[in-house]
Amino acid sequence: MIDKDGQKIGIMSAYDAQKIADEQGLDLVKIAPTSQPPVCKLMDYSKYKYEQNKKEKEMKRNQKTMEIKEVWLSMTIDVGDLNTKANIARKFLKDGDKVKATIRMRGRQQAYANQGVEVMKKFAEILADVSKIDKQPITEGRNITMFLVPLK
Repeated sequence: MIDKDGQKIGIMSAYDAQKIADEQGLDLVKIAPTSQPPVCKLMDYSKYKYEQNKKEKEMKRNQKTMEIKEVWLSMTIDVGDLNTKANIARKFLKDGDKVKATIRMRGRQQAYANQGVEVMKKFAEILADVSKIDKQPITEGRNITMFLVPLK
């Protein structure tokens, strides 16, 4: 048994331990119930739970959530338009968000999917100073997708 200050009291029966806890107005909590003998601690359990919830809320508050922003490209996109889309993606990356670049192939474009992959690689090269490729360009049905993440 361990007291509220972390000092080891010793081995005793559960009845005696509960009696001591009642006298001090504390709860008897099993810390390691599977060990022989079980390890118990005297504590104010409601205060302990309150502190745990407070720590969890603090950690959630400090946690930065990363969103996925999507940028649509075309297989026949021109350099100027590609730079415009790259500037939009650059803004998303600087804000700390992931960017999903997508190309939807139409009609005969599906036969030339490798050209779409080349457009994706050019897009990634333009953004190489602020991002790295998280997921390489992959052709999935009519779409080609690639994920970029900001550099740390």
